[in-house]
Amino acid sequence: MPVEFGALLPTRETVMSGRPGTGPMLAMAERAEAAGYDAVWIGDSITARPRHEPLTLLAAVAARTRRARIGTAVLLPALRQPVVLAHVIGTLDRIAEGRLILGVGFAADNPPIRKEFAAVGVPFERRIGRFLETIEICQALWSRDGVSFAGKHFTLESVTMEPKPHRPGGPPIWIGGSGPTALRLAARFDAWFPTGPNVGFFAEHWPEIQKAARAAGRAADAVTGAAYVTLALDADRAAAEQRLWSFLETYYAVPARAMLARQACYAGPIEGAIEWLQRWIDAGVRHIAIRFAGGDQLAQIDETASRLLPRLKSGA
Repeated sequence: MPVEFGALLPTRETVMSGRPGTGPMLAMAERAEAAGYDAVWIGDSITARPRHEPLTLLAAVAARTRRARIGTAVLLPALRQPVVLAHVIGTLDRIAEGRLILGVGFAADNPPIRKEFAAVGVPFERRIGRFLETIEICQALWSRDGVSFAGKHFTLESVTMEPKPHRPGGPPIWIGGSGPTALRLAARFDAWFPTGPNVGFFAEHWPEIQKAARAAGRAADAVTGAAYVTLALDADRAAAEQRLWSFLETYYAVPARAMLARQACYAGPIEGAIEWLQRWIDAGVRHIAIRFAGGDQLAQIDETASRLLPRLKSGA
């Protein structure tokens, strides 16, 4: 399978900067597609890290692009009512004509996220069960009529949802996370899509996920290896590192060192980034979603498209 690359739209950064207009982000999506990126990604948070609602904005991205896939990196299904979520995604995949990828996650355990769950009336401690039932209900509604379901969190009786997604059965589901639950469940989904913490962790656990998928009777390539990484590119490594640390601390409101221990990040010249990303590819990653740590987003799209993507896609 060839290596693909995606670009993350800076929805969180635009809100933090007080410039939440969507025009620049839609222009970035168009530029990424034109430059050769394979996908455009958008993150999710309602109140913990305020940003644009991802499924709404992805509808606009879908209308402004033709080839690139679009996806959530990652959506928190437990925060949504499953029938409503299935309906929104069905319509979005119709707009995108089957280009949608649903990246999903459980949510980290920290005070702002617990407060976010409380704000929407969802018990944080029940998020895993709600996640699993929500995904099961969505996939059922996308696939057939008259869906009935009796779970611990939701009950349905002969529910039919239209329109069903453009892609039969619904969009592929990529699971984020590097904790024990994500690792245990990853073999059920279409891709494992962690944010890190590093390539060594991915290389250690990726064979285990593939083995679990085969043991469940799935094809060897049924699960895609993917990664969400953050790049701060600058010929001056010290300047790149300073920008990365400032970005992480502003974005997450915690010390940068704490985030560097949890997320895969690179700071330095683009040649070093090529070598760093190649290690992920060698470990089995076949889709890399790139978040740029500040700076001129369009310039970085162009620079990586001309200098980084060709090298890594060709294996040179």
